[in-house]
Amino acid sequence: MLNVAPEQDILNPPAPSVGVEQAEAALVEHYPRLVRLAYLVLPPSLGRNRRVLTAHAIVQRSLPRGRGGPGDGAEEGLIPGARRPGAGVDPGYVYVRRRVVRQALEAGLPLRRRAWPKRAQLPPLLPQVWGLRLFPRSGGADELALDQRLSALSGPARAAYVLRGLERLSDDAVGAELTAAGVGDARRALVEAGEHESRSALLESAEFDPCSLQARPTDLMRRRQHGRAALAAVAALVVCGALIGLPGDGWGPDGAAAPSYAQNPAAQAALDPAHLLRVEPTAWTTATRSDFSVWPARGDLLGDSGLLRRALAVWARPGPSVQVSATPGTPAGPPMGAPQLLFAGDVDRARVVLLYDGLRVARYAEPHEGTAGAALDFARVDAADLASAGALVVGRTDGNVRYLTAPWVREASVRDLLTPGAAARPLHRDTYGVTDPVVSPTQARQCTSWDALELHDDSGVRLVTDLGELAPARLTWGPPSDPRDVGDRSAREGWARTACLLPTVRSHGVRSVNDWQFAQQALPENNGTAGWICTRAETWRGAGSRVFAQFQAPSERLAPGAIAARAENSASCGSREARVLAGVLWKSRGGNWFVLAAGSPQVSSVTLSGGMSGTEKGNLLAVRAKEGARAELNGRLADGSPISTLR
Repeated sequence: MLNVAPEQDILNPPAPSVGVEQAEAALVEHYPRLVRLAYLVLPPSLGRNRRVLTAHAIVQRSLPRGRGGPGDGAEEGLIPGARRPGAGVDPGYVYVRRRVVRQALEAGLPLRRRAWPKRAQLPPLLPQVWGLRLFPRSGGADELALDQRLSALSGPARAAYVLRGLERLSDDAVGAELTAAGVGDARRALVEAGEHESRSALLESAEFDPCSLQARPTDLMRRRQHGRAALAAVAALVVCGALIGLPGDGWGPDGAAAPSYAQNPAAQAALDPAHLLRVEPTAWTTATRSDFSVWPARGDLLGDSGLLRRALAVWARPGPSVQVSATPGTPAGPPMGAPQLLFAGDVDRARVVLLYDGLRVARYAEPHEGTAGAALDFARVDAADLASAGALVVGRTDGNVRYLTAPWVREASVRDLLTPGAAARPLHRDTYGVTDPVVSPTQARQCTSWDALELHDDSGVRLVTDLGELAPARLTWGPPSDPRDVGDRSAREGWARTACLLPTVRSHGVRSVNDWQFAQQALPENNGTAGWICTRAETWRGAGSRVFAQFQAPSERLAPGAIAARAENSASCGSREARVLAGVLWKSRGGNWFVLAAGSPQVSSVTLSGGMSGTEKGNLLAVRAKEGARAELNGRLADGSPISTLR
């Protein structure tokens, strides 16, 4: 199903020329959008890492050479303007966009023996990244399906699809852009692209954002065989030998930590394992607070002072070989004083230490042999309570995750969110509260199951899930004013159709995710009843919430809902602004198209405009439409104030 998108301006006559400075300003202002455009047009066969670097290189090469003043000629000061720039559209942006599309199409051409290769067909000189692979954050099932469909299109058809869906250009304007980019048969490309029009609204998702990236190492085994690695190892030995000869403890006891930068008493106290705070095992039973501050110290390596010292030293000054990660908004600096010890023990093939300083949880992990490959992870957990301090991730191995549960958790179990009718499976915990491995759904390419953790304590049963961070996110159901735990069948069925959309909010510092069914709508032509769900992910830092509205058509298999609209840093569907309006273009079983819209109960009327018209009293609207129709939705609240769609 397509999201209803706002109308775009119709193309207008051109400006005669564009200044180089104007084109440069347009490139800088619209750089993320131009890089996304290049990334989508580039052939997926290049691989995600090379597509990212090539997209950035293409945009950065899209200005003409020279920087003369106006009147110095097209190459120096003035460049040809777009023949048909849109009304209100910067001609400089149109010019740069055209050069980006041309180069992206050239990059997809096969190399020929007798033809000199074009610059875009070669690997980019700049930017370059050594030792890392960069790729956009993974999206949900819809984004994956769209990426697979785009890979089946030809280069010109992919460009037509992106220009139409991302830039909101008309078919005539798309044809003109393709012709200007050197496409011989623009009409054929438009026809091929039109077969996949129904998913164009997903082009703005994080799956296709080459400016918001994740990093992973390259082939580490191959890199070890290179001579440079040997030279670096020799240099490291020389440095270590020099440090051992220095006064004090030197490098050895601190493992993978960088050299000391301060010797003041406060800093030294924070690095001393003897000063670690250790809570008594029964302290939580009488404390007025129920958060991480009352977790007792647990694990079979609590007495390993060498391990604890290395963990504290690496936290204070991680060396270059340490892999450090932190959730958004979480500082990665050293603790202000001696932190609290939560756990120290063997977990799978690593030694793990969990520490807490009142604001953050830090997880230090090192292999059983040596300290090479040590990792340090941070997560912000301030203002935790009984509901959000029920578990922490203590280990990840081979796609599985182990949790350390709170001392007040009496029982743990695993529930597959995609099978709401099935019973939860019991989950064994050892004497320290560490669970057996649970399959982590965050890295799965196919959403065939979604295992969440059920925590039972004296106050109830809570459902949490792994979103790729130290603190699992709590799942709730209900209106923003009174969200409740996922306990009944209706809540589980709602989450069964939301679970596969959770990758859109992972690795974002999420504290809780709430599903709220804000409307139900009887579909035209007796097609059953659809549900409208608003999903809101709250973060530990308060800002950066992510919200998306779902349209859940009737489905016997409980298929994932279609995202109708999404927003970031929005108060919609939250306790401060418990209202929302969204719409979709929907096709009935009889083959007829309709614009459907729904608002929360406060919405008293819904209006359709911009190429289509229609008004309904109440919070629901259904208007007959044509395939590919676009319109703008607006509404009025009961007090007369306006409300627009979620964006």
